[in-house]
Amino acid sequence: MNYTVDPGLYALGEPDETSEVLVTANYKMSFDHLRQSLAHRHLWILVLDTNGINVWCAAGKGTFGSQELENRLATTDISKIVSHRRLILPQLSAPGVSAHEIKKQTGFKVIYGPIQASDLLAFLDDGLKATPSMRRKAFPIRERIVLIPVELVGAFKWLVGIIFALLIFQGIVGSDGFWTNINSGGLLIVLALLSALVAGAVLTPMLLPWLPGRPFSLKGTIAGLFSIVILLLFLKPSLLSWMDRIEVLAWLFMVPAMAAFLAMNFTGASTYTSLSGVKREMKFAVPLEISFGAMGLILWVGSKWMS
Repeated sequence: MNYTVDPGLYALGEPDETSEVLVTANYKMSFDHLRQSLAHRHLWILVLDTNGINVWCAAGKGTFGSQELENRLATTDISKIVSHRRLILPQLSAPGVSAHEIKKQTGFKVIYGPIQASDLLAFLDDGLKATPSMRRKAFPIRERIVLIPVELVGAFKWLVGIIFALLIFQGIVGSDGFWTNINSGGLLIVLALLSALVAGAVLTPMLLPWLPGRPFSLKGTIAGLFSIVILLLFLKPSLLSWMDRIEVLAWLFMVPAMAAFLAMNFTGASTYTSLSGVKREMKFAVPLEISFGAMGLILWVGSKWMS
């Protein structure tokens, strides 16, 4: 997972003292995308130490910030390499960089380039001017779908453990034999947990603009509730006894809570949130997710002890 580039100053092509200086993070993909978009140009690339984090996330965390930029300017002695005093930074680095402080401390003027590296050539050729479209970042469904496999792989690892634990418990505490107990209730366990995974990691990013509310946790909750209700209508579990009713109620608590938690993983990969917004959401959403998830688990365990 060491997907980084050594911080420092790099020459792209054969730059001279008049060549522009572009600043980026030391996340290798950010560095490679920048180089690829500027093929056949002669420029300087100043790489900051962002601990291998991309520009946007690093700016939010503070690692792509004013202090690191000042330090890197000093350690590379770039003021002696170029005759001008201009730095072109990615627009998405703005939350972490104070342009006026950089000017005051180093003498370099910060110019924010376009959001997309693919627009850099047009930006440079037009005298460092960005069009309105260069300043706006969309988040179309294609880009949202790209994120899904990463979340599925990460979440599935611990989901398998949860499924296994609940199936074992189901087999032990039921009124019949171990395998008979699992056979009678195991399908609901597996499908309910999978529905939480699908709701939080698949439906939420796909349907993001159309799910009500701004918080990702709310969007995930709605997707999770929709998912478990559809599953229950399809399976048609028995509601004749209190044990059956409480078990169904337990899943109505657990699945939306798990889906909401999974949905929050997308907050750092979207255009919908800010650092302050994420912190504010986590403060109220995480305790609620834990509470509702724990309540559902208690109800589910309790339903197994009822006769």
